[in-house]
Amino acid sequence: MADNMLGLKRTHYCGEVEGTGSAVTVGGYVQKVRDLGNLIFIDLRDRTGIVQLAFNDATGREVFEKASQCHAEYVLMAKGVVRERESKNNEIKTGSIEIAVDDLRILAKAQTPPFEIVDSTNTNEELRLKYRYLDLRRKTLQDNIMTRSRIAKITRDYFYENGFIEIETPMLMKSTPEGARDYLVPSRIHKGSFYALPQSPQIYKQLLMVSGFDRYIQLARCFRDEDLRADRQPEFTQIDLEMSFVDENDIMNMNEGYIHRLFDELLGIDIPMPFPRLKYMEAMESYGSDKPDTRFGMEIKDISALVSNCGFSVFTSAIEAGGSVRAITAKNAASVLTRKEIDKLTEFVRGIGAKGLAYIRWVDDEPSCSFGKFMAQGELASILNAVGAEKGDAVLIIADKNSVTLPVLGALRNKTARQLDIIPDGFNFLWLTEIPFFEHDEESGKWVAMHHPFTTPMDECLEYLETAPEKVFAKAWDLVLNGTELSSGSIRITDYELQEKMFKALGLTDEEIEAKFGFLVDAYKYGAAPHGGMGIGLDRLAMVICGADSLRDVTAFPKVQNASELMSSCPSEVDRASLDILGIKKTES
Repeated sequence: MADNMLGLKRTHYCGEVEGTGSAVTVGGYVQKVRDLGNLIFIDLRDRTGIVQLAFNDATGREVFEKASQCHAEYVLMAKGVVRERESKNNEIKTGSIEIAVDDLRILAKAQTPPFEIVDSTNTNEELRLKYRYLDLRRKTLQDNIMTRSRIAKITRDYFYENGFIEIETPMLMKSTPEGARDYLVPSRIHKGSFYALPQSPQIYKQLLMVSGFDRYIQLARCFRDEDLRADRQPEFTQIDLEMSFVDENDIMNMNEGYIHRLFDELLGIDIPMPFPRLKYMEAMESYGSDKPDTRFGMEIKDISALVSNCGFSVFTSAIEAGGSVRAITAKNAASVLTRKEIDKLTEFVRGIGAKGLAYIRWVDDEPSCSFGKFMAQGELASILNAVGAEKGDAVLIIADKNSVTLPVLGALRNKTARQLDIIPDGFNFLWLTEIPFFEHDEESGKWVAMHHPFTTPMDECLEYLETAPEKVFAKAWDLVLNGTELSSGSIRITDYELQEKMFKALGLTDEEIEAKFGFLVDAYKYGAAPHGGMGIGLDRLAMVICGADSLRDVTAFPKVQNASELMSSCPSEVDRASLDILGIKKTES
């Protein structure tokens, strides 16, 4: 039978015990027991760290016997006097002291866990997620979760100090198109009708601006039914904000101040302001990505003009079809990017849409080239000069339509930089601006919106809204950090006539507009202050700050790639009676 806590009250966290001579009481989990016969040492762990409990011949017999019974993950409370430790441990904060225990309580015994609770573990993630409550005892994850908590506190402090009002918006809302599939919740009362869980509080925060609240902030839970990846979970938290009587610069400046404050308080890092700004088309042309990692070079170069009349049909046919030939140069990489490695990169680019990969490797005095026999005298030298390649470098080339060439080279750039280990530490923020309003869907042949339908087009683009969608750019921006998109923002449409025109440009009928957005359009008819806002992904921000590889490392109870939660076996089936109450009939798939 377990002991109780009667007469004991924790006075210190394990990692905060210091000094000598004082009486303390600590509580925590057993990390390790070292039983040396007449000496027993127990490392006791809580979320602040580890402290050593010591038992010897001077310890009361009952207390000593209890200590000898302890195993990993037992829950203990211990009272004793802090003294200097004989064998110091410089790897932990309390490594110079220990507690000579005179009262020990075993509050809970523990079975042998399915894996050892240690920081560096080779246990497969699936097993750790099944026993997530044990995995969360590891210091790395506890530090990540506590960092996430500190981010939330600093966020609220900053925006409160700048006049923002925290307002909660509904979790059960109307289903509206926002770019991903909704999670739907059936209504018991209104059978056959459904609520949607919010992909974002977009419409509600705009209505709060119409209501005159001026500055809104919320750490909003959002839900999107989309395929998962390392930086995506089906449920996530957004630092959601909206401001009235502002332009793009006001919103960007406010958020730069927030980022500066956050990194200063959290990491002691002075993030330079203002952040660089890069137009969308410049980012795609130089980095092949709308979320470029600018910590390293290897920028994309267009060599189409140099090879348009060469004898290599792969290049010339791509240009004749309206595409381009572009290259990246990996400095001092020719010895690492061997033919075998380039073959692997070729398979990689084929897997993401390219037809193949041309290359130049300059190892010896003369460069070797996969298409050298097609080059006239001087053409290869012109290419090397244009891309800044020298002896020791490798040049990787893609020829195709631009919608393939740019993103493939962008992905290849990132992959090669990781392989060469040339990405420096640090935090490179940038604003991506002047984002196209529409993108062309090659499957349907139609132009579709890149943003939610409440984004304002740039003033000079309004005339092209119905006639030349490729010329329409939005008053929208993204915040990018080290190749991760943290946020999207925009100035919103507040003119109801323009809003209706925008809906129609997106292919919505009058009936669809009324059914999905009628209440918003009606609200604008009563006067709406000009406003805009953005939402920063708190989870992604925490992931980058913690140096984690996945959102799962900064989320207490995450989902895996198939959107299931292994610990609780969620999602799960429900009984027939529950479905009947909701008026739902299950069909065989």
